[in-house]
Amino acid sequence: MHLTILGCSGSVPGPNAAASGYLLEAENFLLVMDLGNGTLASLQQHCDPFEIGALLFSHLHPDHCSDFSALAVWRRYQSDPPYNPTEQPLPVYGPHEAPARFAAMYAPSESERLRTDLTDVFAFRPLDQGTFTVGPFQITAVPVNHLGLEAYGFRVTDGDRTLAYTGDTGPCPELLELADGVDVFLSEATWPHSDESPGDVHLSALQAGAVAADAGARRLFLTHLAPLHDPDEAIREAESVFTGPLELVEQGKTYEI
Repeated sequence: MHLTILGCSGSVPGPNAAASGYLLEAENFLLVMDLGNGTLASLQQHCDPFEIGALLFSHLHPDHCSDFSALAVWRRYQSDPPYNPTEQPLPVYGPHEAPARFAAMYAPSESERLRTDLTDVFAFRPLDQGTFTVGPFQITAVPVNHLGLEAYGFRVTDGDRTLAYTGDTGPCPELLELADGVDVFLSEATWPHSDESPGDVHLSALQAGAVAADAGARRLFLTHLAPLHDPDEAIREAESVFTGPLELVEQGKTYEI
């Protein structure tokens, strides 16, 4: 399994830095997890967007899904597509409100929203807690604690290696289930640690490292750092509680899981 970072800037894009988006590949199948601001441009540096086999959304904040409307344009209006996207709609797994949210992002007026649901080129499949199969991947969706929203972390395995991705979440017991014994724990670490930080919004790098240590994760990858914060501080925080290999992921880099 390979992981390519399409973007990893936390909450907002940074200078020349896209927001959240991750490309997983196994057995020539491409799975995209989240598609935030700027990630469709990054995706085109690695593949034709028509080549992806499925989309997976952790939640519906713009920094994790705003480039969906650009992908809709790509699939609807490509002059010479490699296949007919209306005959092969792209599977999209996400929170239950995803179809309505994405149609609202795409359509510029109320009258167009009445006749636009994007199901001509996408096949929407609502997420629930549990395990399902997409291509060569077995995916377990785990509800996490993010502002009371429908939000999920994902545990993804190709049968050989396992990656866990937090999406956006504050500390919650479900993270130990998510990260239990994984080869890579891809965890958000949005802001420096503070006891005064809200408990249901984001993780600090210190909290991400503690989860990785308690869950027995083999490697820790930090992501979703807000561009105003010091990445070196995030590394120091995580290293203070997690003794295994860890790094701050980089946009455009591909990792073997």
